[in-house]
Order: sequence, then structure tokens, then C-alpha cells
Amino acid sequence: MSIEELRALASGLRGDGLNSQQIADELSLSQDTVAWLLAGEDRSAAPADVRIGWRTIGVKPERIEAIGSIMADVAYEEAGEGIDTVVGISINGIVFAQETSKLLGAEVAIMRNIDGGPGLGALSDKYGRVSGKRVVIIDDVLSSGVTMTRTIEAIRGAGGEVVLAIVLVNKTMRNEIEGVPLRGIVRAVPV
Repeated sequence: MSIEELRALASGLRGDGLNSQQIADELSLSQDTVAWLLAGEDRSAAPADVRIGWRTIGVKPERIEAIGSIMADVAYEEAGEGIDTVVGISINGIVFAQETSKLLGAEVAIMRNIDGGPGLGALSDKYGRVSGKRVVIIDDVLSSGVTMTRTIEAIRGAGGEVVLAIVLVNKTMRNEIEGVPLRGIVRAVPV
């Protein structure tokens, strides 16, 4: 897909009412790249980024279940027994968190996006709680780490202990974030 096509797609999603974080989730791009795309004909250099497409996984529940199984295995290997809650970051981390929590026998909770700035979110009160619990966070892609950092802060602020963060694709060289071990099923970084 060309830059012009991505720019048009991002603009169309903005026109549909999505905020920058939701557009970044939908396009599997960093929020910096989305901001650059939405700026229009900006001739400044585009941020370094890798677009991740995992639609082949997302269209089949059996494939999501398989990835959830891998994530549960990684969570058990890294954090051991006693994981109480798995938090899925909306929207794309939710399906993997649901499968992972099922396999770990843990509650599932959701960190939903909110308007107001990059990475902002709020823990939903309709699902599992994090207060006093050992928590694993799940998302699809880690780009800048802003959303994951804000999620860790929210969970800690609510009294939870974040023991691990897992993503389908880690677009950085990081192995920890905010003192929390970070594991990517796949690492994809520009060279």
C-alpha cells in the first residue's frame, strides 16, 4: 500500500469518528505514523515504522485460539502460576487476552481507549478487576510503547501488580517496559 493510500485510509477512518489511537490499532501503525499521515502533504520525513498485518489470524477463531495458547504458554513460562487477571488492550488485544485468560484460569479485564491523547485509556468496570492481583497485559502490536506504559500505570494505580506484558508483534528492541518483562511472539524491527 502506498503512502497516499495509507493517508487516504487514515483520513477516512478519522472521518468515521475514530481517534488517532483507534486508527493506529486499525492500521497496525504507531501513533506517530498516524499523526504524520493525518498531517496531510507534510514533506517531513516519515517516522520509521513497520506496518503489521495479521488479518489471516484474526478472521478465524481457531487461529486466535492458537495464538492465545502460545501467549498462555509464554505467560506461564515467564510468570509461573498465580496469574489472577489478564488485561486485553482494546481493541486488538482483547481477543488474545480472552483466550489466554481462559487457558490460564484467570479473569479477563479490558483496557479501553479513550479520547484525549496518545495511549490514554481506562480499565473497564464490567470485567475482571486488577486490585491486589497479579496481572498479565496482552496487546497485538507494541510500537512506541506509549499505550502499554499507560496501561501499566493504570493497573498499578488501581492496585494491581503487573508481572508480564505480551504482544503478538514487538516493533522495538525492548525486553521490558516500566520495569515489567515484555515478550513478543514475533519481533519486527527495521534494520
